[in-house]
Formats: sequence, structure tokens, C-alpha cells
Amino acid sequence: MDMQTGAIKPRLSFWQLWNMSFGFFGIQFGFALQNANTSRIFSTLGADPDNLALYWLAAPVTGLLVQPVIGYLSDNTWHPKWGRRRPFFFIGALLAAIALFLMPNSAALWMAVAVLWLMDAAINVSMEPFRAFVGDKLDASQQTAGYAMQTFFIGCGAVIASLLPWFFEMMGVSNEAVGGMIPDTVRYSFYAGGAIFFLAVLWTVLTADELPPADMDSFNKERQHSRSLGVAIAEIFGGFAKMPRTMVQLAFVQFFTWIALFAMWIYTGSAIADNVYGTTDAHSTEFQAAGSFVGIMFAVYSGVSALAAFILPIFARATSRKTVHATCLAIGGLSLASIYLITDRNMLMVPMIGVGLAWASILTMPYAILAGSLPAKRMGYFMGLFNFFVVIPQICSGLLLGGVTKHFFDGHTVLTVALGGASMLVAAVLTLFVTDRAAPVKSSA
Repeated sequence: MDMQTGAIKPRLSFWQLWNMSFGFFGIQFGFALQNANTSRIFSTLGADPDNLALYWLAAPVTGLLVQPVIGYLSDNTWHPKWGRRRPFFFIGALLAAIALFLMPNSAALWMAVAVLWLMDAAINVSMEPFRAFVGDKLDASQQTAGYAMQTFFIGCGAVIASLLPWFFEMMGVSNEAVGGMIPDTVRYSFYAGGAIFFLAVLWTVLTADELPPADMDSFNKERQHSRSLGVAIAEIFGGFAKMPRTMVQLAFVQFFTWIALFAMWIYTGSAIADNVYGTTDAHSTEFQAAGSFVGIMFAVYSGVSALAAFILPIFARATSRKTVHATCLAIGGLSLASIYLITDRNMLMVPMIGVGLAWASILTMPYAILAGSLPAKRMGYFMGLFNFFVVIPQICSGLLLGGVTKHFFDGHTVLTVALGGASMLVAAVLTLFVTDRAAPVKSSA
């Protein structure tokens, strides 16, 4: 039964959960290529290491602008054939595929930064409605399983995408930054990613259906009212005052969690190049090798998250969702901080296991906890608003981490990664104070 409306939603089979979540395989393919390779691309095109975090600001700023707007629009959309969320899946996937083809062909740093704006905005157009899709279609007893299925596909997509540059290198494709241009291994990976992103999302668009609004007459009246620009703006930005208590508590958890993740994504490449490969020269063979190895590291944590996606709900039923989340964040924080102590590249796989457990929980538990506290008719909007607490810490990181790295860590980015681990430990403690309104589900997917 829907906790907010009292309506009974049909229980979905495993394959129905599979189809409605498969698009996330493509979405994470795009995000994984972006996370593992953007700093490498920027550095290859001449970015100052102290300014890497600033160049990455494009990603969170677009999320800040796009997600609540797309959530609001998708809440107020209905088409008899295409439904509420699927039009946004398709449009975002098409634009993201184009951006993925453009990114590795950037001839200058400013071009790469501009394409990052387009790519991240497009990915967000597809991704945000997917979070609301689970709340739309699934009864409370299946919502944790629904988000776990998304996490599984996120992990699978990220593993393959993160390994692609290494795979192409093993196939004999050049991994050299010839003439200061982006290596062929990275270019081919982005081409494959564009195609896979679009096709995976298209699978969900064509195979998953959507439930119509429970009261179509009321929905149409509200939609007509919402077409006013003034009303739309007031509702989009007025939601902060109406956030449920659970959402406010999770906001603090998300803030410290995503500072940690942003530090990891931005600085792991240069940290490993410096701490393990002994170089800071972005055009050197060693630096490019470090970039490919970071892809392998990220594949490990993504693979662990895919496996953990179906294990964590079992532990959540035995304990509680917030207990599981706090534990996973603590393990992830200690693992991330331990990278500072490691100089043997093979040992770097060990902390990635802990980061993978944290990542699985980050992608599952906060959304499962949040979904039970949200009104059904505004699920998309509040999921979009919740993204503010993902992108605001990234913006803070983008503005501050470069200065911290330069002035406090003497340019050693491995210390910035360790600082991210400490931030994740703070998030683990804050999770213990979250109110989870829905009792742990006892039934299986």
C-alpha cells in the first residue's frame, strides 16, 4: 500500500523491476566515464592542478539548476502512451549521448568544461525522474528492493565504463597524450559510452509502463494551475520550507557524504600519480598510466556496490536502514582515508572494497528512507529538491578544496582524498540521528 495515498500498488515481478531499472545501467555508464576521466582530460588539456575542483563546478551547478525543475515538470506531466517520467528519460539520454561523443574531441580546456556542463545537465534530465519512478510504481514494501535494483545497475554500468580505457589499451589502442590531445583509449571509451547510454535508457522507455494519477481530474486541474510561471517558480523554491523532518536530517548526512565523494572523484587520479607513480606531469606516460589504473580502482568499488546492492536490504530488515547506512559510511570513510598510507598500487584495491560498500548504501538507503516520508503526488519534485543536498556540498568542495590542497597540503592531493574520508565518517555519525518513518520491510523483492 502507498503510505501517502492509501492506494494499493501492484506488486512487480523481478523482471519488471529489472526493466524499469535497466536505464540506470546507461546513466551510470555516463557518470562513471565522467568521474574517472574528467580530471584526466582537464589535466591533459593543460588545467592547473590547483584549479581542478573549480573546473568541476559545472557538474554540481547544472544539477542544482536542473534536478528540481525536471522533478517539478515530470510531476506535472502525463501522456497516455509515454507516461510521466519516460519522456524525460528519452530526451536526457539523447542529449547525454551527444555530449559523450563531443567530450573526448575537445581541443581546448574551455571546450571540455563547456561540454561537461551539457553532459551533466543531460544526464541529470534522465536520472532525476528515475528516482521518482520507484516511488511512483512500487508499494512501500518493494521500494528498498527497487532502489537496490537501481544500485545493481549503477554498479554494473560503472564497472564496465571504468575499465574501458584499460580494455582498449590492452587491445593495442594508444594511451599516449600525443601533442597534448586526449588519448585514443579515452576517446573510444566515450564513443562506446554514448551508444550504451542511449540504448539502455531506451530499453526502459520501451519496456516499462507507468501508473496514471489516482485522480486524473484533480491532476489536470493542478497541472493547469501549475502552468503559470509565477506559480511554478514559487512552488519550486517554496518547497524548502515544506521539507519533511526526515529529509532535513538526511540533508546533513548527504552534505558530508558528497564532500567525500567529490574529493575522491576529482583528486584520486593525481593522488595516485603522485603517491604511487611518482609524477605530477600530466603529459607523462606514468600519469596516463595512473589515470587508467584509477579506472580499475573505480571499477572495483562499483563492482562491490553491485554485489552489495542485494545484500544490504537483508541487513536492513534484520537491523534498520539507518544502522546499515551508518555502518557502510564508517567503513567507506576509513577506507578512503587509508589511501594516504598506501604506496603499492595493488594494495589500493583493498580500500576500494570499503568504498564500494559505502557507495551501495549511498545509492540505496537515503532514497528508500526518504521515499516513505514524501507525498506521492510530489515525489519527483522532492527527489529533485533532495538533490540540492548532493550538489551544494560539491559546489562547496569545488570552491574550497583547491585552496585547501594548495595552502594546507602543499599540493599533495592524496591528503585531500584522506580529508574526504574524514568527512564520510562525520556523515556516518549524523546518520544515527535520522528518523526513518517506515518500518524495515519484511518481504522479499
